Amino acid sequence: MNAQNGYDIEDLQPGMSAHLAKTVTDSDIVLFAGVTTDTNPVHLDEEFAKTTAFGGRIAHGMLSVGFISAVLGTRLPGPGTIYLGQTLKFKAPVRPGDTVTATVTVKEIIPEKKRVILETVCTVHGKPVIEGEATMMCTSRKDSAA
Repeated sequence: MNAQNGYDIEDLQPGMSAHLAKTVTDSDIVLFAGVTTDTNPVHLDEEFAKTTAFGGRIAHGMLSVGFISAVLGTRLPGPGTIYLGQTLKFKAPVRPGDTVTATVTVKEIIPEKKRVILETVCTVHGKPVIEGEATMMCTSRKDSAA
């Protein structure tokens, strides 16, 4: 891997994995609400959120999904790759103060299409909160050699 191009498709192997961890702050939630215009009170209003099934505020699900995107775009496959698709299953809420660990693992490589399928998971205290699968388009050494 290099800082400009990440891993080329030729460098990937099933089982390769990368992760990052981020503690979700109140500021993260407020800024995400501002950027996306998702001002659902379950994210922003503790008194309202206490009346919901969650019993308190929760972070936007897509905020945690952003951590998956960060791993894919900066670590594995890394810079130069393009996000083509993502499936998601939200398993549990993320609350302000939770540390989310996003992990991606190479599942399948399709060299002729320069595609890689990765298992994606976010955990809090080792418990899955989001599970899914990402499809990425990778760089290839064959392209840079031409």
